[in-house]
Amino acid sequence: MTKESLKELVQQMPDHFSLEDLLDRIILLSKIESGLAQSKSKEVISTPELREKLKKWLS
Repeated sequence: MTKESLKELVQQMPDHFSLEDLLDRIILLSKIESGLAQSKSKEVISTPELREKLKKWLS
């Protein structure tokens, strides 16, 4: 997350908001950015692979 993206985020918030709302939004956007970076670097698994892992975890 950059200073510029944080500035944009604050500008998009309503005139009155809680610190908790802002932190929730920052965390959400950070997780989205992280997921997009993982996807670009091919750090993902397919749906069938995930299903196999889940079967092992839930057995």
